[in-house]
Amino acid sequence: LAALERQVFDFLGYQWAPILANFLHIIIVILGLFGTIQYRPRYIVVYAIWTAVWVTWNIFIICFYLEVGGLSKDSELLTFNISRHQSWWSENGPGCVRKEASMSGIKGLDTHSYVSVIGCALESRYIEVLHSSFQILLALVGFVYACYVVSVFTEEEDSFDFIGGFDPFPLYHVNEKPTNLLFKQTYL
Repeated sequence: LAALERQVFDFLGYQWAPILANFLHIIIVILGLFGTIQYRPRYIVVYAIWTAVWVTWNIFIICFYLEVGGLSKDSELLTFNISRHQSWWSENGPGCVRKEASMSGIKGLDTHSYVSVIGCALESRYIEVLHSSFQILLALVGFVYACYVVSVFTEEEDSFDFIGGFDPFPLYHVNEKPTNLLFKQTYL
């Protein structure tokens, strides 16, 4: 549900890199749930590996919005340099007042307007950082759960009794006939 919520707000901001990452995340989460329901440890292992990638992606998003390491939140990196869109939260955050001023004096930009945002209770970059931090927390919980489920599934596979083949002390014991009885001829 948190990934779907994040997907909606990234769609509203036309941020294509996060949209693709969220889409992959949703697919892998569904795959992990399917693996859990159908007792398929390999699918759950794929989910566990993906959580490491997902944590890395969210750390990158945190660094991007906090402008760590030469990253700039004003760059077009998240939109693949297709457009100048930003986070939806930058104009529609809690308490934000959006003011538009037309730019009719510039030729070719009659339909565009300059948008200024004032009075935000929380800056958009901090909202994005909180979203990513929450995703990291969920991914870590999911990783621990995935490891537990895989260990339970593989433990069940190892302890399965294939007619006493793996169990050193089977629940039932078949009394074998002595070998001398096997070679006696039977007469009718």
